[in-house]
Amino acid sequence: MIDNLIPLFIGLPMAGAFIIPVIAKKWRWTADATALIVMFALAALSVAVSGGTGLYKMGSWDFPLGIELRLDGLSSMMLLAINIIGLCMALFSVPYMRMYSSRMRFFALFLLLVTGVNGVVLTGDLFNLYIFMEIASIASYALVGFGCESDELEASFKYLVLGSVASAFIFLGIALLYMSTGVLNLAQLSERLASLHWNAPVYLAAILLFCGFGLKAAFIPFHAWLPDAHPSAPAPVSAMLSGIVIKVLGIYVLARLLFNVFGNHDLLIVLQWLGAASMLGGVLLAIGQWDMKRLFAYHSISQVGYIALGLGLGTPLGIVGALYHLVNHSVFKSLLFLNAGSVEYSTGTRDLKKLGGLSRTMPVTGATSLVASLSIAGVPPFNGFFSKLIIIIACVLNGSYLFAAVAAFVSLMTLASFLKVQKYGFFEHARMAADQIKRTPALMGAAMIILALLCVGMSFLVISGFSSPLIIGPAADVLTGGTTALR
Repeated sequence: MIDNLIPLFIGLPMAGAFIIPVIAKKWRWTADATALIVMFALAALSVAVSGGTGLYKMGSWDFPLGIELRLDGLSSMMLLAINIIGLCMALFSVPYMRMYSSRMRFFALFLLLVTGVNGVVLTGDLFNLYIFMEIASIASYALVGFGCESDELEASFKYLVLGSVASAFIFLGIALLYMSTGVLNLAQLSERLASLHWNAPVYLAAILLFCGFGLKAAFIPFHAWLPDAHPSAPAPVSAMLSGIVIKVLGIYVLARLLFNVFGNHDLLIVLQWLGAASMLGGVLLAIGQWDMKRLFAYHSISQVGYIALGLGLGTPLGIVGALYHLVNHSVFKSLLFLNAGSVEYSTGTRDLKKLGGLSRTMPVTGATSLVASLSIAGVPPFNGFFSKLIIIIACVLNGSYLFAAVAAFVSLMTLASFLKVQKYGFFEHARMAADQIKRTPALMGAAMIILALLCVGMSFLVISGFSSPLIIGPAADVLTGGTTALR
């Protein structure tokens, strides 16, 4: 049963992306309706397959000739994050995108983006992973520049250029692996590499793939595209980029390759240091920002560092903490970008120096922003506290005291940064008359409330076990299973 559901994660959004331009020319409302129906269906399917395993062979062809779609604990966890957050983005976009000229094109590109990230998570071979990655990347380049203003087009062009560099590295890495092993199927590749004495082309391939996907994940020093791309994009796109795209196209693929294909612990040490640098550099760059979305963008770099550090430790507890923080960050950072979008929609600005008192005039946005701020800062009992705590404990148990200290310091700096957001944006005296502030539409409010409830509800995942939380535990087992997990 589960096997037959797997291709729907790719087929449904792809069909929606191609149907919308056809029918929405005559009936404009069908663009919104189609996107919502598709995302509701995908969210329901994600819940249905959660915790399951499956293998779907396209056309019933066996590999290496056939295309495999593989579902395991890690991919099912990622599907839940992608499609539940994607549903919230679709809800938020229905009223929000009325500020733009062509919602039809937006929703078509949005569903194409969902097609790409779902495909990356499910594909069982490197070639199709590359194809789905490019589908998601091209859609995201277009979405970043969707408003066609000068700063948006500049950010989109920078994102496109650096994304193309990353894609070139990845393509060369895949070509070198194929030259050395003769296979691209991930399961077969892990077998060949395990029995093969690594030579110069394999090492070079591993380095190229690490740099390519590191650029997609926006680790420091590969982060130059992110601070411009996230603030320039429409708020739902910023939320998808930070909450989903950098996680799937960067961190997920890196984790899958390092643990399940290469099994190379030399690169894990590099990942630890990149994680620490990203944590510290991102939060220090964020502190001085006054544009809400740019501040949140730098915090994306910082929070991705926590995930990289946990994965780089390579220990079972470190991996659990990293995956837990990956999902947590997807939720609270998506919520923060929606909060910024709601503020901009209602007030016309994101500049904290021009805001103030919004908790009274925009109570839903104010309350959900407070929840998201406490979550990202790691304040108990919100979800960010538990995932950060697990990573810090994993560092201590591994003897990595310096990294534990950096993680704790960055968490305090994050709290200071978001106290600034709350003070100047929501709790200080109002700098704008109440009659100048538009009312937040109900669907935008509903999307923010759902994500705020998830910030609270996901704290309870640790009840099932601190070292193996619900949903996170099976995903971590896939990575700790090493190069045998795909066989």
